[in-house]
Amino acid sequence: MAAVAAIALALSGLPKNQPARVLHVAASEHGTVLQERLHDLGFITGEAVRVVAHALGGDPIAVRIGHSTFALRRAEAACVLVQPDNAPTSTCE
Repeated sequence: MAAVAAIALALSGLPKNQPARVLHVAASEHGTVLQERLHDLGFITGEAVRVVAHALGGDPIAVRIGHSTFALRRAEAACVLVQPDNAPTSTCE
């Protein structure tokens, strides 16, 4: 039986305009308040997401989720794990 492992990275590391899907929103040092806020904004498993712009200096970043665009600090975006669309998967036997 083969297991498929998805390539996951933090939203803060996603290249600009690379389409991806939300895998998980993790609690961080900001705690569950940030996790709930991101969920309320639409960062839920399976939702389409992409980085659309970076501020000068790189923080914050503009993120498109569904039909809305939000500015997130890099630390906040680092709490969101995503899988780039069309990312290769590995098969382990």
